[in-house]
Amino acid sequence: MDYESYLAEHDSLTYRMTGVSMLPLLREGRDLFTVRRKEPGEKCRPGDVVLYRRPPNHYVLHRVMQIRNEDYVILGDNCIAREYGIRDEDILGVMTGYVRKGKTHSTEELPYRLYAFFMLRLSSLRIFLKRCGGKIRKIAGRIVHA
Repeated sequence: MDYESYLAEHDSLTYRMTGVSMLPLLREGRDLFTVRRKEPGEKCRPGDVVLYRRPPNHYVLHRVMQIRNEDYVILGDNCIAREYGIRDEDILGVMTGYVRKGKTHSTEELPYRLYAFFMLRLSSLRIFLKRCGGKIRKIAGRIVHA
């Protein structure tokens, strides 16, 4: 059963994190996330972490960075490439909580809300620093192997 079918039958879904795109919040293989079904007509807000379908059939958990006229701009907390063109009908659910190191957390808790605020406000700086770090590592590798 895929995410869409499961959420159509149930109110929420809890799943183990795969991938590194939501580091440092969620670690692959260790942490769980819970999403609730997004209701028809419901609009997501900047900072929401959403489960969405990326064609053809890939499912991704990333953060809404911006709302545009007809779509959303979305970015993983550990990513440098924003994703454009994600529409309401692509979004299956909104994260309501997560289990990190065995402890359950809600997205309504103050520490999480502060984390989400900084992820939104500092996204351009984070992207810049990650790109600079990658270039520095590449140059250092050339020097070491020269």
